[in-house]
Amino acid sequence: METILNIKEVSKQYKSAASSLTILDHINFSIQRGSTVSITGPSGSGKTTFLGLCAGLDRATSGSVELNHVVLDQLSEDERAAVRNRYVGFIFQNFQLLPTLTAIENIMVPLELRGEKNIRPRAMELLDKVGLTDRANHYPVQLSGGEQQRVSLARAFSNTPAILFADEPTGNLDGETSEKVIRLLFDLNKEAGTTLVIVTHDLELASRTDRIIKLKSGVIIADEQKTYA
Repeated sequence: METILNIKEVSKQYKSAASSLTILDHINFSIQRGSTVSITGPSGSGKTTFLGLCAGLDRATSGSVELNHVVLDQLSEDERAAVRNRYVGFIFQNFQLLPTLTAIENIMVPLELRGEKNIRPRAMELLDKVGLTDRANHYPVQLSGGEQQRVSLARAFSNTPAILFADEPTGNLDGETSEKVIRLLFDLNKEAGTTLVIVTHDLELASRTDRIIKLKSGVIIADEQKTYA
């Protein structure tokens, strides 16, 4: 299978005048196109930092990140933003919807940034898939947490990403709402054929992916591939 994400000797440190804090320490791994992967580990293990580096939201201190055949290390912030807009979808634990935009307008933002035309029908189609056509003109403050996360799901898939990163996508949701969001996430992912990378504390959610990578103290301590009979 084709590799969509290749991480080589990636480290991340934060330095102050007095000391240096290592968040990630010489990480190596690759992800195949179309696969589903979860990244687990205790708080402080470097999961969210790792996800941000993979998605080009941050820059590694050392090492190389290659995303969909584009090496991110030497790109400017604007160039990395262009790569994200072209290839990446991202779902945040705290939704990150723009408060001054309605649900449908939030979904339209990535499409507008790509310069696409006639985007409202595409946004409405995605709202329908997440069951929120009747909330199209509601602002985030008028939506429940589960509804906001469903809007963020629709937004993440709006640009038909090659790879989708989800950072604790159910972390702020109750059990019943979490299950609905998880089901939608995997259904939309299967339909789009997107590579899916999830950071999660939820071991039941992690068990639904093809592969589980476990981080501890900034290093990979386990890499388990699901086998199918």
